[in-house]
Amino acid sequence: MLSGVLVAQAFGSPGANLNPAITLAVAIISGDYSQLASMWSAQLLGAMSGSALMTLHYAAHWRITPDPAAKLGIFCTNAAVRSPLFNILSEAMGTAVLVIVAGAIFSHGVAATGPAAGVGPWLVASLVWGIGLSLGGTTGYAINPARDLGPRIVHWLLPIPGKGGSNWSYAPIPIIGPLLGGALAGVLLRFAHL
Repeated sequence: MLSGVLVAQAFGSPGANLNPAITLAVAIISGDYSQLASMWSAQLLGAMSGSALMTLHYAAHWRITPDPAAKLGIFCTNAAVRSPLFNILSEAMGTAVLVIVAGAIFSHGVAATGPAAGVGPWLVASLVWGIGLSLGGTTGYAINPARDLGPRIVHWLLPIPGKGGSNWSYAPIPIIGPLLGGALAGVLLRFAHL
């Protein structure tokens, strides 16, 4: 995540957000939805491109790895305990924490000028790591619809030996949960004026 943000910033993207849930939250906060579709498309294509490259990275391993679930786990998330309502809640909570704390990191309430130049992405990367350690065990913490859907599509499309199914019955959860959490956090931040 940190590498992606730093590269996006180096190539001129000031927001450098790689997450459709964050993009939705920013749109809600600002009231500007004009770039939502183009940003979501770019984020999904970026996730797909990254997972296609990763597929090449593991090329020698696909034939000798017998477990289809282990192969799928490289691409996307799955619940430790399948309970759709609680799985969506878990994803929504993790994403809301991400949006609210990232918003606080960059708010003027934390420091008059925000974090020192270049420190913000490191703090957000630490935040994502902390969310994974504390809230990630239930669903694998996608907290990013593109991070789960893009690689899942690549898994479905590519001829990976012995890959098994792409678990499409679970796929809506890491999309709905993060978008819900991002939207709720966006509404909160819009009215909190951070």
